[in-house]
Order: sequence, then C-alpha cells, then structure tokens
Amino acid sequence: MRFFCLLLLLILAARSAEAKPQGSETRPNIVVILVDDMGFSDIGPYGGEIPTPHLDTLANQGVKFSQFYNTGRCCPTRASLLTGLYSHQAGIGWMTADQQLPGYRGRLNENCVTIAEVLGQAGYFTAMTGKWHVGFNHGVTPHNRGFDRSLNLPAGGLHFSNQTGSKGGSKLYLDGEEIARDDPQFNPPWYGTDLWTEQGIEFVDEALAQEKPFFWYLAHVAPHFPCMAPEETIAKYRGKYLAGWDKLREARYQRQIESGLIDPAWKLEPRPEEIPAWDSLSTDEQKRYDDMMAIYAAMIEEIDRNVGKLMDALRDRGQLDNTLILFMSDNGGNAESGILGKYDGDQPGNPHSNVFIGRCWAHLNNTPFRKYKHYNHEGGIATPLIAHWPSAIKPRQGRDAWITTPTHLIDIMATCVDLAEAEYPAEFGGNNIASMQGKSLKPLLTGFGTMAERALFWEHEGNAAIRVGNRKLVREGNRGAWELFDLEHDRTEQNNLADQFPAEVDALKEQWREWALGANVLPKPPTKRK
Repeated sequence: MRFFCLLLLLILAARSAEAKPQGSETRPNIVVILVDDMGFSDIGPYGGEIPTPHLDTLANQGVKFSQFYNTGRCCPTRASLLTGLYSHQAGIGWMTADQQLPGYRGRLNENCVTIAEVLGQAGYFTAMTGKWHVGFNHGVTPHNRGFDRSLNLPAGGLHFSNQTGSKGGSKLYLDGEEIARDDPQFNPPWYGTDLWTEQGIEFVDEALAQEKPFFWYLAHVAPHFPCMAPEETIAKYRGKYLAGWDKLREARYQRQIESGLIDPAWKLEPRPEEIPAWDSLSTDEQKRYDDMMAIYAAMIEEIDRNVGKLMDALRDRGQLDNTLILFMSDNGGNAESGILGKYDGDQPGNPHSNVFIGRCWAHLNNTPFRKYKHYNHEGGIATPLIAHWPSAIKPRQGRDAWITTPTHLIDIMATCVDLAEAEYPAEFGGNNIASMQGKSLKPLLTGFGTMAERALFWEHEGNAAIRVGNRKLVREGNRGAWELFDLEHDRTEQNNLADQFPAEVDALKEQWREWALGANVLPKPPTKRK
C-alpha cells in the first residue's frame, strides 16, 4: 500500500510540473539598460570622477566586464543587441536610411527576431521604454516587434517634455500610437531619464499582476546631445572641470590602473595635437568648456539616480534578487562637433539650448583609448558592462574581480534565451531566421563554465576591425591602412605591428572579408544618404 501511495504522489508531482509554465519560478526577470553616447570611463567603476553610487553598488554586488564591445554607433548597436546578430545581418549596417542593399535597409528586417519576440513566446511579459531607432520611420515599432508594452521615441535627442530646438519636434508613442508629450498621465513637465524609468516600473507592475517574469529594455536617451539636464543637477558640477582634460584624464587613468581595470603596461594615449593643452586656453574658454562638461556630468548623475530608483522599485516588489540587470553604452564618447563643441542658448543645458561636448571632452570620456563614436578602435567600441543578479552572481571584489573575456552585444540575445529557457527559432512569422551569432554569458556571470574563444567583427562607415584572441586588426575608413595590435600588451593601440607581421595581417584581412561577405556588410552602398 505504501508503495502505491508513493507511486501516486510521484505521478501527481510529475503532472504538476508539466502543467506549470516552463521554469516559471526560477527563470529570472531581465532588465537591459542601454545609455546613449557614454564613454568607457565616465562612471565610477570604470575610473570616472562623476559620483555614481548606484552603479557602484551594482558593480560591487555583481560583476564587471573589462572587454565588452558595442558596434561604435547607436542604430547598429541597438539592432545587434535586440537580435543577437551583427547589425548588417539585421538590416542596419548604417543608420535608418534605406540604401537598397540587404545590410543597409535602415530597419530590422524579416530574417531576424528580437529578444522580446523570443522571450514572449516563452511566457515573458516584454516592455520597452526610451529610444528605439531601429526603423520606426519604416514602420518597425516596439509594438510590432514583440513588446507587450512600450513608451518610446522613434529616435533620440529628446530630454524634456517642453524641449524646443532641433529635436523639439520629436514625438512620443505609447504601444505604437502617438501620444501627447504633455499627457497628464506622465506628470509633465518631465525629464526623460525619469520618464523612461518610471513608466517602465509601471510596466513591471503589469507583469507582476499577470504573474509573469518580465524582460524590460530600458534605452535611455542620455547623455546624447543636445546635452541638457535639470539646472539643480548641473549646478553641482560647475567649476569641477576647471582642472581640465589633461589632468582629469591622467587621474582617470590612474584610477583604472588601481582598480585592475587596465594593465599599467598599457600606455595612456597622448593628447592628439588637434586638442589644445588645457593650460593654453583663456579663462573664458576654460569656463565655457567647464560648463559644457558640467551639463554632461549632470546627465550621468541623473542616469545613476534612476538606476537607484529602479533598484528600489524591484526591491520593494520582492523582485531584485531574481532580476538580472545589465548596464552598458551604445558606443564610445562622441567627438561630433569637433574641438569647439557647441554651447548655444540663453542658458546652456536647459530645454531650449544646444550643447555638444565635442572632441576635447570625448578624449576624456574614452580614457585610456584611441578614437571615439563611429570608429572601430577601442575608444569607439569599448563599453562598460555591469551585471547584477543577487540570486545567481557571487560578487567579485578587488583587482582580480574583472571578467576579462572578450564579449559583445551579440551575446545578450544568447544570454536571454539561455536564462529564460526559451527557444531561438529557425523560422518566425513565415520567414527564415538567421542563426544567433553570440554565446550565453551565463558561465561568466555565475562562474560555472567558460566561454570558448571566437573571432569578433566590426564594420561601420568603412571603419572595420576583427579580433581573434588578443590580436586585433583595425582600419579607419574604407581606404585606411590596416593596423595590427596585440591587445594583451597594448590595448590602447599605440604600437602598430602590421609591418612586422604582414602574413598575419593578410590572413586576418581575408577572415574579415569572408565574414563581411556572409554578413551583408558587402556589397556596400556607394554613398550614405540621410
């Protein structure tokens, strides 16, 4: 009799497990936070002087990646992150203009799926807030690419509900339908960094009411130009940048060495000749540059404050422990507008001004690396990645806490599929789907297992690169000479080895070209059109 009772209990338990949604009690919630135009060294864990206490907490209670990569530009990064493909495979090799070639259609194509589409099939509630910029102008919206709920801008650049100027005409969309920026439900006037966070928290509440795990893609617009922030936050930083980019960059570099983020053998890239020495500037010039960077620093503080708001909301709802939070940037610091930058308006930093921090401060943003947004040198493609998941990640402290394995945006899809116990489809909506290009970060996050070595590739606007192991071949522009670097000993790309190893250069060039032909990088459009 006892045997039959035990057998009955086992059968009932098995049936109960079958009836339960797959992994419903153990699968984590996932929040991907992407910021816009933030440099490698702008936050505290990566050497910055801007106070970022909440990001510091994420890093101290989670893990930090020292060699995580983006694509060097906003649209391609978003396409790659959302689909797990190289951006040209998803249809966005450049920006959102349709250039009539498969890799350059300016929108997510039908041969890719988004994380939201895959996780939605696995029972997740999916939400998106912030900047979209993967083909809204072609009818590709969060609402029709798998997101249950969304509040988004088609592109970026809007920070205030009452903003004017070049981005002042930007429209706001709720679940694919245009909605007034001053709609009372958003408590206007609002600052965007607050809005994207607070609306996302409301979406989280909807997920919890439905008893579903959630995936939330939080795509901040900050700190992208036009740089603007609440005046009370800007005021905290005025005068703090009068030390200038030369001294501040050296200070960031020293903090990076002390934390173990970079090898002291990696030489700090010297200040390019085009950037003036800080001490050569007049008092008025220094004051102007100081105020520009104060506005930018205020935007970073607002991002950090909202990370804290998000964490508090998850903690209050009993969700923080089993939520994986990933924080990263879409490209390196932005040198657009050149040496002078832009500093326009009666009160620079307010909703009616136009501020670009320019190349001089971008050189600080990307400490210790070369180049900026657009380029495939490390300054353009290296981003912080912080991962926080208390129930699965054991915090790592000290100089050896960094995860040094080279990783890439293409790995975010694979990670989400793995953790959500989802199935990446070979076919979706009647279309064949390109194979995932990335690998799950789960072994690196949890410390159980390793990630196999693989080649990583880049191309944008003719800038190109391939990394195999610690060797990197990189080119500036279609007609630029290929440079070869040993990133183990020279990640700041100061010692070009191309002349010493011509056979290796040729082999890597051929490997890059084979990838480019297979990933819709080639053929390229004859010109870029806006």
